[in-house]
Amino acid sequence: MANITAAMVKELRETTSAGMMDCKAALAETNGDMEAAIDWLRKKGLSKAAKKAGRVAAEGLVAVESSGHTATILEVNSETDFVARNDNFQAFVREAAKIGLNGNGTIEGLEAATFPGSSTTVKDRLQELIATIGENMTLRRIAKLEVSKGVISTYVHNAVTEGLGKIGVLVALESEGDVTVLGTLGRQIAMHVAATNPVALDASGVDAATIERESAILRDKNAGKPDNVMQKIIESGLKSYFKEVTLLEQPFVHDSSKTVTQVLKEAEAKAGKPVTLKGFVRYALGEGIEKEEAPDFAAEVAAQAGLKKA
Repeated sequence: MANITAAMVKELRETTSAGMMDCKAALAETNGDMEAAIDWLRKKGLSKAAKKAGRVAAEGLVAVESSGHTATILEVNSETDFVARNDNFQAFVREAAKIGLNGNGTIEGLEAATFPGSSTTVKDRLQELIATIGENMTLRRIAKLEVSKGVISTYVHNAVTEGLGKIGVLVALESEGDVTVLGTLGRQIAMHVAATNPVALDASGVDAATIERESAILRDKNAGKPDNVMQKIIESGLKSYFKEVTLLEQPFVHDSSKTVTQVLKEAEAKAGKPVTLKGFVRYALGEGIEKEEAPDFAAEVAAQAGLKKA
């Protein structure tokens, strides 16, 4: 039996907005497994904010860069937001994203690339920056999109300066149509992606583990139903789930009466050619990284002494 601490209960409560006793029960039932506890609460209908599980917990910047039919998105983490506002840090992130345009879309490839006009690698330049500023920084992740024809639109939410911010998005539209029409449409879809955070382009892109997880939740919520009824419930539930989390099926944020697929179809008439949404990438700063909280020593001492914290 895992030792369920107050900190674990607090974390689960902040993640799900469920009651304290429900969170404690969930952790006890799942032997302290945080992800399993979130699912347990969802199955019981007690989790009011399960989507907060991947909350932002690291500082730094997300950068987007585009050139012709190629674009990159890069996340560079720092320990504090103070460093993210540093001019030298911002210049490094911007330049690294530009270098990534000619790379293979991996962090390893980016680290080994050289800065223009020098023999210094990106990795070495970052180490120099760390030594100068005195704070740890990491090249966390990078992605690259390309189209043979069409546009790749970029969008940065909460931008601190041009191309740098807290959330970055790339959207690739493959088409021989009017570039101006494609550019406007691409930016609108990029803004949509920033707001809705889809997990995949369509249902075929949702990984099997996620589908099984959602199916298990539906089965547990409807335990005791006949097999033929259960199958229909799962099929219907997954269909609704895909409408919520896949980009092409989501209601368009700029006109909720239409799906993104319908918007793309209508855009073809204006662009003069077929338009295909080839892919997208969305990075939110620090998502999936757990930041350690400073220990509350006063509370610990008070607890050990059997006293209430003042």
